[in-house]
Amino acid sequence: MTVNEDSFTNWKAREEIAESMIPIIGKLHRERDVTVLLHSRSLVNKSVVSILKSHRFARQIDGEELSVTETLPFLRALTTLDLGPSQIDIGMLAAMYKKDDRGLAVEQFTAEAVAGATGDNKIECRAGRDVVLYGFGRIGRLVARLLIEKAGSGNGLRLRAIVVRKGGAQDIVKRASLLRRDSIHGQFQGTITVDEANSTIVANGNEIKVIYANDPSEVDYTAYGIKDAILIDNTGKWRDREGLSQHLRPGIDKVVLTAPGKGDVPNIVHGVNHETVKPDEQILSCASCTTNAIVPPLKAMADEYGVLRGHVETVHSFTNDQNLLDNYHKADRRGRSAPLNMVITETGAASAVAKALPDLQAPITGSSIRVPVPDVSIAILSLRLGRETTREEVLDYLRDVSLTSPLKRQIDFTNAPDAVSSDFIGSRHASIVDAGATKVDGDNAILYLWYDNEFGYSCQVIRVVQYVSGVEYPTFPAPMV
Repeated sequence: MTVNEDSFTNWKAREEIAESMIPIIGKLHRERDVTVLLHSRSLVNKSVVSILKSHRFARQIDGEELSVTETLPFLRALTTLDLGPSQIDIGMLAAMYKKDDRGLAVEQFTAEAVAGATGDNKIECRAGRDVVLYGFGRIGRLVARLLIEKAGSGNGLRLRAIVVRKGGAQDIVKRASLLRRDSIHGQFQGTITVDEANSTIVANGNEIKVIYANDPSEVDYTAYGIKDAILIDNTGKWRDREGLSQHLRPGIDKVVLTAPGKGDVPNIVHGVNHETVKPDEQILSCASCTTNAIVPPLKAMADEYGVLRGHVETVHSFTNDQNLLDNYHKADRRGRSAPLNMVITETGAASAVAKALPDLQAPITGSSIRVPVPDVSIAILSLRLGRETTREEVLDYLRDVSLTSPLKRQIDFTNAPDAVSSDFIGSRHASIVDAGATKVDGDNAILYLWYDNEFGYSCQVIRVVQYVSGVEYPTFPAPMV
């Protein structure tokens, strides 16, 4: 047998193992509200190839690919335990087991590592929380996809309605079509049907009412059976407390803005300051995509090295706020054709850092250039550090942060030498450190941070909503601090 045939035989064997993992992962998710992760990447509803690729990513930990033969025993061990709702990372379990020198069986080690999710320690499945989307544009539709994907056992977040202005004939059919097909993010994973008579979109069994209104004051959500809901405002029309308070109508308990908040509206970056949200806070903001991209790595660098000052330059994909062709726009330069020009504009991300990291005293400035790509941006974060270091030290540190720290869902890491923006479409992280582009000279460091300003940001929004709704279940084994 040739080497190539040996490799192919090995691949087929791993395919078979990955196939056997899928029903186990699905059953844990549906029946016990357990989400199986592999180094922070969810394996729920993933294909055989996706599972194998997720295992290959693990080579960043110790230089070699993690095999499904190593993780399958831990997955099987989970099925023997009295598990409650949780997120369990079998990649972390395998990595920790390798370092454990007690000689425990996989079953015993797994039971010990996830003890906080079993027996008397387990939490009960919480009642589902209604969610309403106000606005159904780029972010609204991606948030909808994520909510539908994460419906799981039905005990989490439930997308009950979207609120939009009536757009004309076949409005609901066209909106459903935009949810079904996306030029950047591809096809919706599942089935979508439309009930025009009842103004309802049914996506993977989730009945979503389409409510037509020109103003928040026109809607009584209790008339649709919606109660204590979290409303996600994707329009950005109102950004202060007074304007967003208009959404606090019958049936709505909290309002989350997918744009930077103004005044005393808290700007929340999940992973950094989400635990500061007061239980009785009814209005909050998820800040901007760029703020979410820069604040986690900025916090990581400040914690380890100290930061004296910084500047962020974002090279940002164009957005709907710009014109396709030259035309009037209330802002400077944004009236010029977005697909044909690089457009210098402003960013509020630098000033928003102070809200998310109030203890950081370093001045942070920022500016932005919009460029002719439809998605994925890059933030160039230039920092003056509190001490001198080396490029190797910084990269080793950020790699560890992306793999084992409490920020591992926010920060990803790539050392691919030929990485370009389109490689990061669909990334679920707030930002991805580009190792090859990183520059360090003494106490000066320049980080290049890729981010999917649509999907990655939408994932951060969902994390905030899960947290404030009480359905963000604990992760085991616990991240290293």
